[in-house]
Amino acid sequence: MQARILLEGEIRDLIGPAAAYAAVRDAFVALARGEATLPGVIGFDVPAHRGEVHVKGAYLHGQPFYSIKEAAGFYANAEQGVPVGSGLVLVFDATTGLLAAVLFDNGYLTELRTGAAGALAADLLARRRVRKAAVVGAGSQARFQAEALMLVRRPESIAVFARTPARAAAYAREMEGRLGIPIAVAASAQSAVEGADIVITTTPSRAPIVRADWLAPGVHVTAVGSDGPEKQELEAAVLARADKVVVDRLDQCLHLGELHHAVRAGMLAAGDVWAELGEVAAGSKPGRESDDEITVADLTGVGIQDAAVANVVVAEAMRRGVGRTIEI
Repeated sequence: MQARILLEGEIRDLIGPAAAYAAVRDAFVALARGEATLPGVIGFDVPAHRGEVHVKGAYLHGQPFYSIKEAAGFYANAEQGVPVGSGLVLVFDATTGLLAAVLFDNGYLTELRTGAAGALAADLLARRRVRKAAVVGAGSQARFQAEALMLVRRPESIAVFARTPARAAAYAREMEGRLGIPIAVAASAQSAVEGADIVITTTPSRAPIVRADWLAPGVHVTAVGSDGPEKQELEAAVLARADKVVVDRLDQCLHLGELHHAVRAGMLAAGDVWAELGEVAAGSKPGRESDDEITVADLTGVGIQDAAVANVVVAEAMRRGVGRTIEI
């Protein structure tokens, strides 16, 4: 029996933002239609080393593989010059249950599929014309979100805020060159968010950053950082003020996401959630219906996203003959 081994560089050559976006969109539609098997999330912290670990898996019905992914973030690593993020994906044959591939992606696929989900939320919930986008955070996910956004919207400008100004300045220089649009460093989160048509939050913050009274009519907010119960980027009043709150997975967001904090604060109930993202993607619930609506997407990361991008990688690797096989 053989299994295929793929390293990060090979994986990056096999899938990029456009292919990930298409796969993730299809996966959310499948989930909404009951065509996916999705277990709960395993997550735990390693407090002594500022680490967090997430294990997610899923099977998209009719696909040749199912996947189990581990991704971790150890935030003290940056001080030692070691990458903060890591991870791998185990891919199994859906017919036999045998191991088909190990993807040593070092967290790349998690970053990629999270960006894809953010782009999907923007496509379904943001206004067509985006004069200004605001990005809160200047790490790797802030880069993936901006790049994926360009697949569905082209902002006239971007404002970026980070608590470390040098990181925000580096982000602005890099991404302005990559995206070809003006990117300004904001002096505060408030100045970044005010007047924005799209706000994207990408931090591991454990205290609210974005306030409800900063939001302009018609803004869309995508929050991707709150993938654990202690994390929070939006004050609960942001969700309470929104005309539509859309979540990637309701039962998950009730325990992990921004929704979890709003419900705990008594400002929102589960029944107030407009839809899951897949329901909007599948057309069973409308997305944005007017230019004045305020919309919020609470994205905690769902295993179907991981399965979707892993399926693309393994199928493409087999087609191209990429990677090496080992006897197991």
